[in-house]
Amino acid sequence: MSILSADVLSALEKQAIELPSWAFGNSGTRFKVFGTPGTPRDPFEKIADAARVNELTGLAPSVALHIPWDLVDDFGTLRAHAEDLGVSLGTVNSNTFQDDDYKFGALTHEDPQVRRKAIDHHLACIDVMDATGSRDLKIWLAEGSNYPGQADLRGRQDRLHESLAKIYERLSGEQRLVLEYKFFEPAFYHTDVPDWGTSYAQVSALGDRAMVCLDTGHHAPGTNIEFIVMQLLRLGKLGSFDFNSRFYADDDLIVGAADPFQLFRIVFEVIRGGGLNNPDVAFMLDQCHNVEDKILGQIRSVLNVQEMTARALLVDADALRAAQTSGDVLAANAVFMDAFYTDVRPALAEWREGRGLPADPMRAQLESGYQARIASERVGGTQAGWGA
Repeated sequence: MSILSADVLSALEKQAIELPSWAFGNSGTRFKVFGTPGTPRDPFEKIADAARVNELTGLAPSVALHIPWDLVDDFGTLRAHAEDLGVSLGTVNSNTFQDDDYKFGALTHEDPQVRRKAIDHHLACIDVMDATGSRDLKIWLAEGSNYPGQADLRGRQDRLHESLAKIYERLSGEQRLVLEYKFFEPAFYHTDVPDWGTSYAQVSALGDRAMVCLDTGHHAPGTNIEFIVMQLLRLGKLGSFDFNSRFYADDDLIVGAADPFQLFRIVFEVIRGGGLNNPDVAFMLDQCHNVEDKILGQIRSVLNVQEMTARALLVDADALRAAQTSGDVLAANAVFMDAFYTDVRPALAEWREGRGLPADPMRAQLESGYQARIASERVGGTQAGWGA
């Protein structure tokens, strides 16, 4: 008999984790971007690899795009390609960090012509959303300053609001603007959107369809990320996650690799706050596989999220609340730790088999010959990577 109840299995059945197209391209460090045989050469091949992850796990039914890295002549054709492979096109991510004009800012720039260029890029991204059926426009800004006195901090916030308001005005129907934040990098003295509070202040001034994106690698060391998750859910402004893992900074490693207990705690607060399987709270990966196989890295990632979700669903809420209200600190902690230490992997393997999925998706991929096939087929052309 499975240790996972019918209610837990029902919740897991609905879980969906969006994959980033760029995770299937070449990536690396500031010093070297590494190539790998079989790396996709265009968005169509990226989506094929993402669909492979979904085929083996049943957890990844959508793929996020990055513009201009994923530009194609006809997004209707790309959408049909995705649907033929059993996935959909999801979040559209903008890019205002790889153009010389944006050296001193994009949406915050002093020059109104540069700001107009950055705004127009986002409006073009919304055109892509119209063609793909995507709901969310996700904005991350590599904007800030390196030295005291270099920039007018308040003026940049004012210009950011004005720029975001123009972009938000263009959204239609159920489309949303999701503003990401990052503690630092590439600006080191100040970052224009460095924390959840700044993102929250900016999106709150826009309207109900402007939300905050929480990237789990974008915080100062020691930050209690699950507290931020709780607060944004409480405020109704947590729009999406970018799941990854970090040892030092924005490492973009496989989620759960550095601190699986942190992932467990985050997912618990998601469940506690009504964010699990809530269409208004999107789960997405944001990772770069520099030294590991990209498809296997994404499989491992979605399985890690599923595993920690299963464990978090095992927390005895009644026992936990009783311990909290009685002030029994150790009993409350024990309820948490009992759930975290529960090995749910055999039960999840059994559940996958019951759905016609391989019990071990990692092994299934390794033994399938898929990687060897794409390595032999994807010869010639230019491999996709950062900037393409």
